[in-house]
Amino acid sequence: MTELSHHRSGTGPPLVLIHGIGSRRQLWDPVLPALRPHFDVVALDLPGFGASCTTGAADVRSLADAVVRFAGPSFHVAGSSLGGGVALELGRRGVARSVTAFAPIGFWGPLSRRWCQASVTAARTLGRLTRPVLPALASTAAGRIALFGLFFGHPARLDPAVCLADVDALVAAPAFRAARSAFAGHRFTDPGALATIPVTVAWGTRDAILPAFQSRRAAAALPHASHVSLKGCGHLPFSDDPDTCATLIRTTAGTT
Repeated sequence: MTELSHHRSGTGPPLVLIHGIGSRRQLWDPVLPALRPHFDVVALDLPGFGASCTTGAADVRSLADAVVRFAGPSFHVAGSSLGGGVALELGRRGVARSVTAFAPIGFWGPLSRRWCQASVTAARTLGRLTRPVLPALASTAAGRIALFGLFFGHPARLDPAVCLADVDALVAAPAFRAARSAFAGHRFTDPGALATIPVTVAWGTRDAILPAFQSRRAAAALPHASHVSLKGCGHLPFSDDPDTCATLIRTTAGTT
């Protein structure tokens, strides 16, 4: 087993939660209370992100390899953005029992992929440059809207302390550049075993990082999957609508 920083809680079948580029396992905190009664939940930090210091290749397939080394050969999985791409790769390989992918990467064209790369890079640069004044900005609803509206549908609801910790994780992530560069080589093309397992792909209607028109490409590539629009949610919908996000994971895994 490869050790990754993680939080484990709950009882039931194994469920692995995978965050996106520059993020950390605490992304999933809003949905954990609804998942713990139904799953043995492992929220992990990918290599080179959060508190997992190990790094190396950060493309989707390499990250999927790292998750399998850590979690073993069979589990339910949910992923966000880059983590959604990793979750789909785990399903494609036949490793995952079910896949719930929130705005997964890989359904972009050249322009939308470059927009995603530029957006996350700008967010990281802004976080580094404004860090001295971030506590004051994040303490107000208007400040949170200005700073985090690109990622969340309802940024005013965010906890300021969590916002600051998220920014610090984004700025510090040693695997950020490698993961961002690897986006250029990733496009979802091979469904593999995904037609034989339950799959849900969910997209926030207010997603400004991977705009929701990409959900149409996902629907065409994965006709056997369930495709869901999350009304009013941004790229990271877990604080926008935690109940719906948790229900989608449970329904996909067959625990409702």
